[in-house]
Amino acid sequence: MSTLSDVPETTVNQSPTTVESALTDTRLRVVLLVQVNSGAEQRFLRAYDQLSQQVAAVPGHISDQLCQSIENPSQWLITSEWESAPPFLAWVDSPAHREMVKPFHGCVEDTRSLRFSILRETLTAGSAPVDVTTRGVDAALRVGDGLVRQALTFTVKPGSEDAVAKILADYASPQARVDETTRLSRTSVFMSGNRVVRAVEVKGDLTAALRFVARQPEIRAAEEALNPYLEEDRNLDDPSSAREFFARASLPVVHHMTAGGPRPAQGVHRHALLYPVKTGCGPAVASLLARQDELAVNKEMAADQSTKTLLSSTIFQRDDIVVRLVDLAVPLDRNPAMAAGVSGRRAAAVLGRLLDLGADGAVIDLSMDDGQRRFLADCDMTPVTDRKSADH
Repeated sequence: MSTLSDVPETTVNQSPTTVESALTDTRLRVVLLVQVNSGAEQRFLRAYDQLSQQVAAVPGHISDQLCQSIENPSQWLITSEWESAPPFLAWVDSPAHREMVKPFHGCVEDTRSLRFSILRETLTAGSAPVDVTTRGVDAALRVGDGLVRQALTFTVKPGSEDAVAKILADYASPQARVDETTRLSRTSVFMSGNRVVRAVEVKGDLTAALRFVARQPEIRAAEEALNPYLEEDRNLDDPSSAREFFARASLPVVHHMTAGGPRPAQGVHRHALLYPVKTGCGPAVASLLARQDELAVNKEMAADQSTKTLLSSTIFQRDDIVVRLVDLAVPLDRNPAMAAGVSGRRAAAVLGRLLDLGADGAVIDLSMDDGQRRFLADCDMTPVTDRKSADH
């Protein structure tokens, strides 16, 4: 696998900061494409009616629709609208969601889920169209880099960490090309204690890439080798068991940003930080870290583009699991405040109240350099493997 490729020098204006975030207050449209098995249409309809009644009570849900293709009667479309992305992401990765969708198992052959922020809406009042601008639209207009990001996290049996790390480090990489539009770009695996985090970056269709990877013999062999060490059993040959595992393991990206301007060809340090979040504080921690990263990057770019420290940040969050994946141009302890995600005393104080610090009885002050360094030493996950495609 290659190292980071050279990037031509450009000005800040020519290369704006890339920000992709689900942490906005814009409404969310979710589109689910479904291929229904022949003869299962009535069972599918009953399952949908049951689900629509249950999801109506989920906080943040606004409405949903069920549509059937006029060209292909086996193809169906479910759309739903939500107040914003966070309540949907919290629900779709919850045990309650997994129970709600069980009646669909066996009814459908294939599904594909797409999620979009609603930026413009046109309503018709009588014969005159009325343009409606959704709240937060200016903040929601973001610049993308064409990569789709996702992570999986799971725990292994205590005492098996070395064996698991060897399996995850030694497997053969699958080919990067999935099809004409989709390529595997990068996979980074980290461990902290018995928790594993596997972050992937895909150019194109994430679902197609994950299905392609799951079919590769080298990946199947590695996954089978992992099975005896998992704390929660799974059987990847059983579709229901596989769905349950990947639903539990899903760790969605809620915020990503990349600093504009040139990126170093060498000397980039990638770290994954696992934050010790207090019960119920996961969304607040993710939101705070997202704001702090944007403030830090904008401050550096305004001052002097050549002194960039934080090159990119990706925040993964589900419930109270928060992982922040950062690419730094300097070692982790060179700028501990930026590395930790705090840029001032107030932010440090707020983050400190949201985290369970000093589990060993020691007091950690996130407003001080030594406290930030101790925090980073505790939260920095151990890198297991970092694989990049040749055109990354």
